[in-house]
Amino acid sequence: MVDRLTARPLILPSVLLAVVALLGGVSLARAAPTAAPAAAPAALEITEFPVPRGSGPHDVAPALDGGVWYTAQRSGELGWLNPTTGETRHVALGRAGERSAPHGVVVGPDGAPWITDGGLNAIVRVDPVTSEVQRFPLPPERAAANLNTATFDRNGMLWFTGQSGVYGRVNPIDGSMQVWSSPRGNGPYGITTTPTGEVFYASLAGHHIARIDLETGEATPIDPPTARQGARRVWTDAEGRIWVSEWNAGQVGLYDPKAGAWREWKLPGSNPMAYAVYVDDDGAVWITDFGANALVRFDPSREAFEVLPHASPGANVRQLLGRPGEVWGAASGQDRLVVVYTR
Repeated sequence: MVDRLTARPLILPSVLLAVVALLGGVSLARAAPTAAPAAAPAALEITEFPVPRGSGPHDVAPALDGGVWYTAQRSGELGWLNPTTGETRHVALGRAGERSAPHGVVVGPDGAPWITDGGLNAIVRVDPVTSEVQRFPLPPERAAANLNTATFDRNGMLWFTGQSGVYGRVNPIDGSMQVWSSPRGNGPYGITTTPTGEVFYASLAGHHIARIDLETGEATPIDPPTARQGARRVWTDAEGRIWVSEWNAGQVGLYDPKAGAWREWKLPGSNPMAYAVYVDDDGAVWITDFGANALVRFDPSREAFEVLPHASPGANVRQLLGRPGEVWGAASGQDRLVVVYTR
């Protein structure tokens, strides 16, 4: 089932790039970044970009036009940031009276942002040119799925998770959807697709990761060595290995599907809380640490950590994603997006 809602288009200022000027939106704000992008920095540092107050940015996804999409969870909108000017645009995802609460966002093969919206209990697509909002609601029997994150497989199918104990997939071509109950109940959270096309998700409440059979939809749990570790998010590296942020244990884990083997490393500090994980194009592993109020870079070759503290307390960066030379996150506690320019 597909539900459409067309957002009012916006004419952007002429100073934006021509391709950006083609895009639509429903609100516009301008805020300068707190630091300028650095080319090949001598030392890694965090650059911050304010977004409209009350946005509650949760997840980010670099856009094809050079901007960055972000879910504004508190305001029920999809945001877009221009890193050159600091300008932002917002598109409302729900109709009047509806409570939208977008969580995750990824860019699909069609170049559009796709959102997991827990408030609408639907997968949402926003057209990057017209700002038309298209909804794929979950079946009535799957109400309150508490949708979290999504990933596209190599066949163009969108796979998603819901913390209430579900995972599923949407066919963007015809809008058909299938939803399964997770094998161990509540918890499905982060999800990723490996270079060979395998899909894995993490179960926060279930303390495991799981591999999904893309043909049957069956999920097979895989247990990390540490019990009750709170596997929160997962990300693949170029070799198809699965990196896991272990929230309860304050660790980053690594699962090698070929060898069926695990390794785990404790983050530095007295009270690490590993929330998000992402592997950049250089193979470095990035983790957000709520306990240290920092971004943490892990070098697998040296098994060494580098800690990048946030300038202000309570950043609460809940997700990381990037593109070559850039690692982006959403500081939900400060209404800011953050980026580390790695070269």
